[in-house]
Amino acid sequence: MAARTTLNSRRANRRYAADASLLFVAAAFVLPLAWVVLSALDPHAGLKVKLPDGVTLDNFDAVLKPDITYTPMLNSLILCGFATLLTVVCAALAAYPLSRFRSRLNRPFLLTIIFATSLPITAIMVPVYALFVQVNLIDTMQGTILFFTASQLPFAIWLMKNFMDGVPKELEEAAWTDGASSFQSLLRVVLPLMGPGIAVVTVFSFVAMWGNFFVPFMLLLSPEQMPASVSINDFFGNRGTVVYGQLAAFSIIYSTPVILLYVLVARRLGGGFALGGGGGGCAPPPPRLGARAKLEAGRPGGVGGGVAGG
Repeated sequence: MAARTTLNSRRANRRYAADASLLFVAAAFVLPLAWVVLSALDPHAGLKVKLPDGVTLDNFDAVLKPDITYTPMLNSLILCGFATLLTVVCAALAAYPLSRFRSRLNRPFLLTIIFATSLPITAIMVPVYALFVQVNLIDTMQGTILFFTASQLPFAIWLMKNFMDGVPKELEEAAWTDGASSFQSLLRVVLPLMGPGIAVVTVFSFVAMWGNFFVPFMLLLSPEQMPASVSINDFFGNRGTVVYGQLAAFSIIYSTPVILLYVLVARRLGGGFALGGGGGGCAPPPPRLGARAKLEAGRPGGVGGGVAGG
């Protein structure tokens, strides 16, 4: 009895220690967010987390200007939006043969992709900058979009391939029997059934690009082309002393597109896969085995032929 009491006491102590650790980690995440929200409404914001002296929207009025917020946010949406779209399209096209066709080169290629994801961006920026100067892509939006896409493709391909492996190949075979090509089966069967996977790749790619400071800072030179991830640096010295209230207000505005994107795709992120091809899936049902039945029916001696002959 005493031993059981001691065991229960130890379990309770471990549980309390785990709960305390989790609370500490939660506080480490919540306190910065609380500072941002409270400082954005505080006319005398500082580095301390405290209740506002008086609720005001003057900080938002100060940063909602074309040169401070509107133009950088538009640049960020253009850069990250087009780069994310290009990344998802290229990742789907690259992941399809890796998922559906077996080759000796599949494993080395995937290992190369995993290795590419571990390369620090600072290690390749010097040769990339020199290359962009030679091909006249420096200080251009399209050049930055291409580099954003190239830097996100390894992880996107690896992630997309794993999601694509979960779609049964039998559904594609049914589509091929109906005369669909590989590209048509990818477009009409595989991609609609892996909607949650596409949503995950989209969110990860967009968030990684949205918060990227170093790449646009190096590849874009004109102030009117700078995205919000670079223009936020102006609050730390280029405008004199740091105005923490305006910095917090700009941070909230800067975070809004990412939050909205996550909310829009939240259903797909939690919706799971409809791999059965039924009516409750993410897309209209793909071609079924009825085509095979029709093919059998048209053969001499088949089921259809026997009925016709009768």
